[in-house]
Amino acid sequence: MIEELLPDAVVTVEAYGHEDADTPLYPEEAALVARAVAKRRREFAAVRSCARRAMEKLGVPPQPILLGERGAPRWPAGLAGSMTHCDGYCAAALVRTGAIASLGIDAEVHESLPEGVLPSVALPAEADRLRGLTVERPDIHWDRLLFSAKESVYKAWFPLTGKWLDFMEADIELTADGTFRAALLVPGPWVGGRRLNHFDGRWTAGRGLIATAIALQHG
Repeated sequence: MIEELLPDAVVTVEAYGHEDADTPLYPEEAALVARAVAKRRREFAAVRSCARRAMEKLGVPPQPILLGERGAPRWPAGLAGSMTHCDGYCAAALVRTGAIASLGIDAEVHESLPEGVLPSVALPAEADRLRGLTVERPDIHWDRLLFSAKESVYKAWFPLTGKWLDFMEADIELTADGTFRAALLVPGPWVGGRRLNHFDGRWTAGRGLIATAIALQHG
């Protein structure tokens, strides 16, 4: 599902249901979730299993994936990556940093956001556009898709900046053709000698899920 959204240079591994949920963790990883509930431990293990299989595909020895600042995964030197998990699904995407500057992926169960959540996620202009998209494609839960796109934007943003990006600091325009553009409302990161003012991404829906992805090129 994620694979169709990313360039060929990116390696993706996905798991559905409870696949890989019992994969052993490295001791350093197990310590991070020692006090977590069982569901959190299963998701933590499953998504790391996906990431390690992606490492193998890139010829990188499997190793612990620990947490850095703000809980972002710490990848081996020379790799950029992103992970996501939701009920019944998890995925990891990895690439060599020479090919792609940064990645952001997110998957969500394809259902509406809980009542009252959208105003904390969407700018007024975004909410207006969602109403039009709902008329055009009523089969898509556009509020959840917007949330997912903002998650992917943040995951691509943070490794380049080391800074928080609020939901209200990116104005995302979704389109019915499976693409989106996130206009950054704060100064963007420098990539390939230029400051980015927007991120472009892609989305898809199927198997009861919505997924979004961003792959930032070097130039």
